[in-house]
Parts: sequence; structure tokens; C-alpha cells
Amino acid sequence: MGIRSYRPLTPGTRERSVSEFSEITRSEPEKSLTVSVHRAKGRNNRGVITCRHRGGGHKRLYRIIDFYRNKHNIPATVAEIEYDPNRNARIALLQYEDGEKRYILHPASLAVGTTVLSGPDAPIEIGNALPLHKIPLGTSVHNVELQPGKGGQIVRAAGTSAQVVAKEGNYVTLKLPSTEVRMVRRECYATIGQVGHVDARNITLGKAGRKRWLGRRPEVRGSVMNPVDHPHGGGEGRAPIGRSGPVTPWGKPALGLKTRKKKKASNSLIVRRRRRTSKRGRGGRNT
Repeated sequence: MGIRSYRPLTPGTRERSVSEFSEITRSEPEKSLTVSVHRAKGRNNRGVITCRHRGGGHKRLYRIIDFYRNKHNIPATVAEIEYDPNRNARIALLQYEDGEKRYILHPASLAVGTTVLSGPDAPIEIGNALPLHKIPLGTSVHNVELQPGKGGQIVRAAGTSAQVVAKEGNYVTLKLPSTEVRMVRRECYATIGQVGHVDARNITLGKAGRKRWLGRRPEVRGSVMNPVDHPHGGGEGRAPIGRSGPVTPWGKPALGLKTRKKKKASNSLIVRRRRRTSKRGRGGRNT
């Protein structure tokens, strides 16, 4: 697993880098675990665009991922490691002893032929899934449930992991990749280890067309629009936005305004908020 760069023979290869795909052991997905999913392209049930900059892209088959890990106390062998076009992480095909096959997120350093297990008595090894109260302090975990039995909802992106930092009463405290520290019910399951394909964040697309292949359409700055199209628009030449701060196309403050609901039920479970990060400028490399 690594990053492969190109010689700058064309403008599109000057900054381009791709994954080496060295960990992939199979090119075709398991047919029984794939399904066709309608791609909304940013439109609602009336065909109106409600999320801009989406559409196009290469056709995909959705791989059914087992985020639940609810097949307890039945050993499974890692049969293949595959590419998944629907996420930046790799997926691993598990072959259970009873013959069933399931996909899971591929943890870093989990090799083909390794045996994994899910259940409260599973050993503390990479790829095994256990309730949070059974996992030792300091352990890195991913695919963490927020509600018991609902399946993993957080820490699923490539290269991410959360750390178990405390246990008290009915809750286990986790430090999330965003640096947020929050409590999760002790019965919730999590998988040991870090999500694989750690170098995914270092890939540079290199050209606009590659972004289109991923289903993302172009963005246009508000300052180059007309006043009827965006609050930043209008003026002669390169005019300032004319407001105390940047706003969205609908006039609401952008870039830094907190949008989380103040009465959200899970607010009481957050021990420390995530660290605020500055938004990369538009002039940066397209990653």
C-alpha cells in the first residue's frame, strides 16, 4: 500500500498521484453482496436540485457492508481484500465457517487468511468486534456504534481510528479522529484497529476531469456571479463581498458558523468539542 506519482508529461499528470492498489487481491466483487442503487445526483423527489455540485461520474455497484458485526462467536477467515468505489477505505470479504460471506471495512495490516471473531468474548486482536466495555483503555477502534444494535456509524473513513480513554458507569469515553471527546454506551460494538488505506488523504487528483469521474460537478465562486445569483456577486472588477463576513447563496453566515442544534439530545454526552480547523483556501491543491 502506497502512493504512486507520475512524471509531469501533461498538465493532468503534473500533480497527479494514485494508490498503488498493492493490497487488493481481487478485482471483481462478490455478486451476492452487491446491489444496484439509484443515484439521486443531488435532486429530491420532484427533480429539484437540493444539493449542488453532484452528478455524473462512473457507474457503481453498491457493496453491502456488515457494519453490525452481529454474527457472534462464529470464526471467519479473510478471503479477499477488494476495492470499493463507494468509499475511500478498502473492504475485506469474510468467509464464515457456516458458509456465509460478508464484507467488512478492511482494518490496517489485516492480511488474507487471518481469522476474525465478533462477540463479547472475542480476543483483543485487529479485526475483532467487541462491546466497548470489553476493550482495554488506550486501544484504537473503528466502526463504532452510537446506539446498541444499530451498527457502526462513526470512524469509518480510511486511516481513521478512535481511542478508548475512560470507562465509567454505563458509558465509555472515546477520543474521536476530530479530537472530539464523547461518551458512548458501554454495550455498543466497535472493531479493533485502524481503518486501512491510510494514504488515502495524500492522494492528489491532479485535474478537474478526475473529480468529474467521482461524481462531483464544478463549483463557481459567488464573487464572480451576478447579484441575483449570489450575495457576493456584482460590482465592477474584483469587488469585495460587501458584508461583514462571507455568506451562503441563501444569505446565511458561512465559514465558521456553528450549525449544530443547541438542544440536540446527545449534547450531554460530549465531554470536549472538536478543535476548530481552518478551511483550506480555494487556491490549494484539489484533493
